[in-house]
Amino acid sequence: MVSNNLPFVDTYQQHQLDALGDPTRRAILAQLVDGPKAVVDLAREFPVSRPAISQHLRVLKQANLVKDRPEGNRRLYQLNPEGFATVREYLEQFWGQALHAFRRKVEEQQVLSAIEIAHQQRNKNQEEQ
Repeated sequence: MVSNNLPFVDTYQQHQLDALGDPTRRAILAQLVDGPKAVVDLAREFPVSRPAISQHLRVLKQANLVKDRPEGNRRLYQLNPEGFATVREYLEQFWGQALHAFRRKVEEQQVLSAIEIAHQQRNKNQEEQ
């Protein structure tokens, strides 16, 4: 049974997150950071077949994380900045929450440190008397 209280994740974002969940696809994206590459060039970097790389690229393209263009008799794949922008927007909501939690923890530690310093100073003053 699915709860009605669960936050809605856009299907498009869900495809992107699913695509990023595979380590081979993440490695392909890392290869594309340097610029566009053909399937044959990408396949040289992996211990899987060229058709397997093509299948991974198809998933990444459907998730709008890569785009391709024809060049001669081959296709060049490159990162799609628009697709990554939507992933970033989605993840930024969690980043903000994480930063807020970190700030609370730092402030809590500062209060505890101040209390500890005050106790140490009081004990030192008592010993001197």
